[in-house]
Amino acid sequence: MSDRDSDGSLDLNQLRTFLAVHRAGSITGGARLIGLSQPTVTAQLQALEKRLGQRLFERLPRGVAPTAAAAELAARIAEPLDALTAVAGRSVTTDDEPQPPVRVAGPAELLAVQALPALAPLIAHGVRLTVSSGLSEDLLAGLRAGHYDLVLSTVRPRGRTVVAEALSDEEFVLVAAPAVARRIDAARLRTEGPAALATVPLVSYAPDLPILRRYWRHVFGIRLTGEAAVIVADLRAVAGAVVAGAGISVLPRYLCAAQLDSGALVTLLDPPDPPINTGFLVRRAGTDTRTHVDLVHARLRAAARTW
Repeated sequence: MSDRDSDGSLDLNQLRTFLAVHRAGSITGGARLIGLSQPTVTAQLQALEKRLGQRLFERLPRGVAPTAAAAELAARIAEPLDALTAVAGRSVTTDDEPQPPVRVAGPAELLAVQALPALAPLIAHGVRLTVSSGLSEDLLAGLRAGHYDLVLSTVRPRGRTVVAEALSDEEFVLVAAPAVARRIDAARLRTEGPAALATVPLVSYAPDLPILRRYWRHVFGIRLTGEAAVIVADLRAVAGAVVAGAGISVLPRYLCAAQLDSGALVTLLDPPDPPINTGFLVRRAGTDTRTHVDLVHARLRAAARTW
């Protein structure tokens, strides 16, 4: 097999094989993605490495790790190859072939409270999931690099390499435990704003108080200054600390709905225009359609109508 086409360009089949392995993270997974045998995939990768004069993957006990040269090559070829595949209508995975796990990523709290419970019924139909959590910007970068199939993002992605659909809106609420709320002058809070909260400890997701600052700016029209008494990088833990009386915080309503219903938390304000954040379901543009990815995508879209 020649490692270049007759016009001297690199072999497109080898590039497709390389990209599949890069995205799957293993020779076996890449072979499944493109419908080739593992020896064929290995031979094509070796031929491509020989032509480029660079090692593309480090073999690990489980899977492979891309080298810097592989990361650079994947960034250069992913978009044009995906676009070519979309135009050609090529899909090598059929319903009868074993499919790799669907790689889903998003904020840990959203995955735990909303996404994974919605996806659980698919497991009985043979769908497998590999789930990752992190900050939206980092996850979107991973999606563009082929590390994920679908990303739940709390920020709107930019660029033409991904397709984003608005999934749901999350409302932010200012909450406290009932005992803490009783120490706050509710009438003064409504008339004077955050001056009524000056002595109340804050519980925050991060040191720069991102959610709290947004609420202060949107509802009170001022910039929040000060430091949090408790900082914990998990909104579920923030909710737990507030329920226990550590202070007040701002949380997505979906995350504390059960505590609000039970009375473990109360809202301190009910502004007519609360802060809202839109979540997006994001996938790469022009990628091959796989049945299980489509199933997960459709299930998330349907479940989000009730979020």
